[in-house]
Amino acid sequence: MRTKSSIATKLLRRKLASLDREEWSVWKAQETADSSRHVTGELLGKAPPGLELLEVSGSAVKVSRDERSHLAVVACGPRLEEALTILRSAILFSKKPLQFYIFTEDNFHNSFRDALNSWSSMVQTRFNFIIYPITFPKENTKEWRNLFKPCASQRLFLPLILQDVDSLLYVDTDIIFLQPVEDIWALLSNFNSSQLAAMSPEYEDPRIGWYNRFSRHPYYGKMGVNSGVFLMNMTRLRKKYFKNDMTTVPLQWEEMLMALLQKYKFNITWGDQDLLNIIFHHNPESLYVFPCQWNYHPHHCMYGSNCQQAEQEGVFILHGNQGAYQNNKQPAFRAVYETIRKCPFGENLESSLLQPLEASLQATAHTYCGKVSNMFTKRLKQTLKQTIRSV
Repeated sequence: MRTKSSIATKLLRRKLASLDREEWSVWKAQETADSSRHVTGELLGKAPPGLELLEVSGSAVKVSRDERSHLAVVACGPRLEEALTILRSAILFSKKPLQFYIFTEDNFHNSFRDALNSWSSMVQTRFNFIIYPITFPKENTKEWRNLFKPCASQRLFLPLILQDVDSLLYVDTDIIFLQPVEDIWALLSNFNSSQLAAMSPEYEDPRIGWYNRFSRHPYYGKMGVNSGVFLMNMTRLRKKYFKNDMTTVPLQWEEMLMALLQKYKFNITWGDQDLLNIIFHHNPESLYVFPCQWNYHPHHCMYGSNCQQAEQEGVFILHGNQGAYQNNKQPAFRAVYETIRKCPFGENLESSLLQPLEASLQATAHTYCGKVSNMFTKRLKQTLKQTIRSV
């Protein structure tokens, strides 16, 4: 009888054999022997996405694919701790199982695997994870890798790498969930027949907007969109032919990316986010725009509160961009990050999370964001009330 690992190896070889025809370097080190690749645990449903898996956790319970939220993070350079904090926040509040897709440099594979496997067996029943190498097209690999921040443009290629994944939530490494991941995952059901992705506006106030004041390229809507929280129906995205300003012929996703980069590379400031703005400027019917509380960043409060939805309902997802979790410019954001990072699994979240967070936020009341920090805990309090069991 063939073992699961032998079946996986055969599938991997078959996939690798086709890569030259597809001109994709899905495996960064193709010369590595198949025998050195470590495949463990259950193959979830059908074969793993694209068959390019390096590591699959083996502790998660078998669940229907429909029950899981699929979450992708890309971590290059000193982003290990941030990425683990994202995953911790996702696990702390989610009630349904999670599937993590972690894209990172080769030297961090073991660090991620060891950290996630060190979490208790009960916590590990809440999620599965797959670790992937950083992967770009063979052509212009260096250019893509260094666009804006190291590896940030990896998100553009997730639909092409994760061929067997229907839908995906990509988040930057400076994201913190303050409510269950399945809540934003449920927004997929709000898509109409034309929509295939969702993002939030970049800004709410045109007086501080970047795209409407400084952009040298087309952008979506009045003030552009922010790609730090990027929800995709990738099946639709792979099938779509996109209107563009490079040819009168609509292009599919993979055909369009390189052409866009070559046309606009000297006019873009924010890398792949700018390319996404260009794409959806020409295809506005394809984008679902969710409100700012799903992607709440410092510009929503640092000059005064300007996210009305967060004022009414609280912050759902916190985005500590511009180094807000590491520097002292936005202490309210850093307080949330540090509290989540230190929050232990398996304890009462009101005493181990909410109370320490409220105490830390009180010390930030001298800042504009600290003055409205009740928005940071408003939704969190509701989430904790709805969480029947502690994690």
